[in-house]
Amino acid sequence: MRSYRLTVPAVALLSFASFASAAPAVADGGDADRSFTIEDPRITESSGLAASRAHPGIYWTHNDSDDGPYVFAVDSRTGKTVATITMKGVGEPRDVEAISLGPDGNLYVGDIGDNLDGSWNHVWIYRFPEPKELRDATVRATQFDVKYADGPRNAEALMVHPKTGRVYIASKKEGGGGLYEGPAKLTAGADNVFRRVGEVPWVTDGAFSPDGKELVLRSYFSARGYAFANGRLGKDYPVESPLLPQSESVTYTADGSALMYGSEGERSSVERVDLKNGGGGGSDRPGGKSPSSAGAGGAADGDGSPVKGTTLTGVAVLAGIGLLLFLGRRRRKD
Repeated sequence: MRSYRLTVPAVALLSFASFASAAPAVADGGDADRSFTIEDPRITESSGLAASRAHPGIYWTHNDSDDGPYVFAVDSRTGKTVATITMKGVGEPRDVEAISLGPDGNLYVGDIGDNLDGSWNHVWIYRFPEPKELRDATVRATQFDVKYADGPRNAEALMVHPKTGRVYIASKKEGGGGLYEGPAKLTAGADNVFRRVGEVPWVTDGAFSPDGKELVLRSYFSARGYAFANGRLGKDYPVESPLLPQSESVTYTADGSALMYGSEGERSSVERVDLKNGGGGGSDRPGGKSPSSAGAGGAADGDGSPVKGTTLTGVAVLAGIGLLLFLGRRRRKD
């Protein structure tokens, strides 16, 4: 989502800072895959995140709107950009919101946002091989046209299943969206129709576990996990997530031991949250949570108690800030 500057009362910011300090502890995770700050001044709207499998500790990201066909490789050990990839052979990106690494070794970039609330009759996915060497390069990408079977949608979450290679998109709408499944194989030069296969909350990004058995979807203030089998959502459960100024992205670490949560803004942070039981899927739920009937806000743990680090007062403050940000965006929609 495109960022918009909005003045928030100082008291709200102070309340937010106090609440954020009570958020769940984040582990460093050794030399690589630690929490880090994106240092590149060109990256001001990091809207998607994908852990490299070819280069340990490297995370692929991109800006949101109005930046061009660029993807950046950022080293989690230093926060510095170690490669800038320029995609050629694609149109001018419109609203790039997500990035995911497929089992074929390709990076999939989702130009799937729609700041006009679903008025574009198609969106795009760009695909190119993950570079073997980390250096600035121009690569030829394949462009795929995407349409939804039930009409245009605004979306920010694109996930490639790590086993089947199938692409999924989670649409975004106040009150909840849908999970859309793409064709078994994307085709260039033709419409790739995505069909609704499940209902999901309002989300800003998502990621499959490395074994493909779990899907995590995040929003501004929470995250939820879903069992995933045969291309369909199973039981859902709350997932521990940090509180960030503008929560936009999530990915598993390459080994599945943690989730990495990103945010937008200059020198934005990427926060690591360890999975208590090692991650990977099945009964090994992210954050050690078991499936529960907690609501989409994710404010309860698997036993019905509040998620560690959250308070009702803090949630109220964040909800107020979220409302102010939303109103600011509504005033400046394209």
